[in-house]
Amino acid sequence: MSNKTHRDEKNFNQAALDYHKAEPKGKIEVIPSKPHSSQRDLSLAYSPGVAVPCMEIYEKPETVYDYTGKGNLVAVISNGTAVLGLGDIGAEASKPVMEGKGLLFKIFADINVFDIEINEKDPDKFIQIVKGIAPTFGGINLEDIKAPEAFYIEQKLKEELDIPLMHDDQHGTAIISAAALINSLQIANKKIDEVKMVVNGAGAAAIACTNLYISLGLKRENVLMCDSKGVINHKRENLTPEKIDFIANTDLETLEDAVKGSDVFIGLSKGNVMTPEMLLSMSENPIVFALANPDPEIAYDLAFETRKDVIMATGRSDYPNQVNNVLGFPYIFRGALDVQAKGINEEMKLAAVHAIADLAKEPVPEAVILAYNVQNLQFGREYFIPKPFDNRLITKVSSAVAKAAIESGIARKTIADFDEYETSLLDRMGRDEKLVRMMQTRAKADPKRITLGNAEEYNVLKAAQILYEEGIAFPSLLGNKKYIKEQMERFGIELDIPIIDPSDDDQKENRQKYRETLWKLRQRKGMNEYKAKRFVRQRDYFGPLMLRHGDTDGLIVGFSKNYTSVLRPVLEVIEKEKGVDKVAAMMMILSEKKPIFFADTSINQNPTAEDLVNIAKMAEITVKTFAVEPRIAMLGFENFAGISDTSKKVAKAVSILHEKFPKMIVDGEIQPDFAMNADHLSDYPFSKLGTTPANTFIFPNLESANLSYKIIRGMKVAQVIGPILMGLKQPVHVLQMRSSVDEIVNLATVAVLDAQRREKKDKK
Repeated sequence: MSNKTHRDEKNFNQAALDYHKAEPKGKIEVIPSKPHSSQRDLSLAYSPGVAVPCMEIYEKPETVYDYTGKGNLVAVISNGTAVLGLGDIGAEASKPVMEGKGLLFKIFADINVFDIEINEKDPDKFIQIVKGIAPTFGGINLEDIKAPEAFYIEQKLKEELDIPLMHDDQHGTAIISAAALINSLQIANKKIDEVKMVVNGAGAAAIACTNLYISLGLKRENVLMCDSKGVINHKRENLTPEKIDFIANTDLETLEDAVKGSDVFIGLSKGNVMTPEMLLSMSENPIVFALANPDPEIAYDLAFETRKDVIMATGRSDYPNQVNNVLGFPYIFRGALDVQAKGINEEMKLAAVHAIADLAKEPVPEAVILAYNVQNLQFGREYFIPKPFDNRLITKVSSAVAKAAIESGIARKTIADFDEYETSLLDRMGRDEKLVRMMQTRAKADPKRITLGNAEEYNVLKAAQILYEEGIAFPSLLGNKKYIKEQMERFGIELDIPIIDPSDDDQKENRQKYRETLWKLRQRKGMNEYKAKRFVRQRDYFGPLMLRHGDTDGLIVGFSKNYTSVLRPVLEVIEKEKGVDKVAAMMMILSEKKPIFFADTSINQNPTAEDLVNIAKMAEITVKTFAVEPRIAMLGFENFAGISDTSKKVAKAVSILHEKFPKMIVDGEIQPDFAMNADHLSDYPFSKLGTTPANTFIFPNLESANLSYKIIRGMKVAQVIGPILMGLKQPVHVLQMRSSVDEIVNLATVAVLDAQRREKKDKK
């Protein structure tokens, strides 16, 4: 193992421990969902009021879904016998994984979860324990239970319980890969009932996958299944009941023999077991699902070097066509819970398969394309499975599963209007709840050089480590090299990235180049050559000059200095965009449901009506870069009254915007609470905002904007990203004082996206 690999692994391992250990411990928590501030609230929540719904449920058991959270509560249950690739590590050691699964349920489908780790390996005792606690839950997700016990446990619990239950290790992979199989066969112009398939692996996932493929039309006699001992054929002995179902009448014994002439290879085993020679021996347009993680059965790049006609999926996110269970289980349970299904049957699984497969054939929204930083996503060899960040999954898959449950007679509840149901799903999640993850995915697709000032600070160093290790950016550190290295050693941060010291000998040539530039830029504005020579040794000037000369792609400065003092050198060196008179700053506020944007939060103290027009226009452009459709509210302390001087100024700005940019969704002056409330907006039918709440807010002055976002930041009720500078020709952003590690990482991610956007613009 190289020193770099060892260092990266060591850093990542420590980061994982720090992540889980940070307060509050773990990854999920329970929070009250009802008012609880008054004595009356408490008397309704508990004694004596709680007795009333108790008796209602006693008399009408089905009302438990009306009076409790059962209908949106799933148990993630494991005994820790087959945890990831770690094996049988026990119930307690499996808890981080189960908490993680709970987190995915919540963020992708707004499903609440209790993770339950049961210290019991005996299948029958395990079943009895799960049955005993089942009344608490609306559904059960079995996780990381080893085969063959997993088959028995799931089957018995399905027979004895009347709530949705699924062993995701089996059926999650089966459902997603089946959707991929349908589409890859279409691309290969092959029929499922004619293809020859090799399945390498005979565990729970492999058995479930193959059975589901058979239900789609694959012929059992066309399947060769291999385990660690080779082909499961008629010569084999001591096979489990599940493997017996896949005994092939053949003398073939090795994987190498099995794949010759085959159409489809499904790998659910271990890395690098398929050689280029094996791939070459397959039929025309071979379909290869190499799903072992982190190393596929054959590497993606090697497969395409070997055969250009290969149609391939892996379990990895850094290659096209990732078979990822998160495409399925959150939405399958969402649909099942919403109709109070008595189980998850084959009809519901197949509905999920076809919904996922069909979604990949639909035109891909711009938001998804932006999220993955690609020119286009179009159904074909490199895109036949939807992307995990596709917000349409929750509506398409959940609706399909709910419909199948109703039509197959397993639902306790029906849905009268599925259009309304889909709208409720979007409202439940927030349409842009995955924004930060989408931003980072886009950044990773084409990382840029980002220089971080104040690099001796722990938060900046830690942010640089994350940016580097996650592949979000190519960071460099700006500051005193000796002190930065001392701080890195002190904090135990090992990073092999450039450290740029403006006073170092290795920067002599750059100092000369930058000095000439600075003097030319400022010689008629009080700058002489002596000052320029002195200033280029200061990082506040050196950083912007690096950016101007193309020696970095983006710049993050600030952290320990007053915003205005850090901004001044930036504005002296970096040019404004064409048509921009004054730059402005915007904050992105990531609330629980969706992002909102505040401008101008940091620069223009008392903007004129014309300034507000420019700020609104810059905000519109910037918000669109995050794949969010801007709905702009021009704020005031009156609603469409225009009485005070402030309101008149805002009203004038709105009038100009309506005249010059009639397609902009913008209106005001309006109070923020009215702009955020659909019912309140309905009182103003003439407004361009209609009844859809605003997401972008232009404040009438700096004080109101700055204080508003700082209250939100101080309360820690939402993640805050910014200030995002608007109106400059190059990506530079100034941190708030004492920014957190996450705030620095997020603003650097914005800088990468900014650099990507400008690069694309320059190429056009």
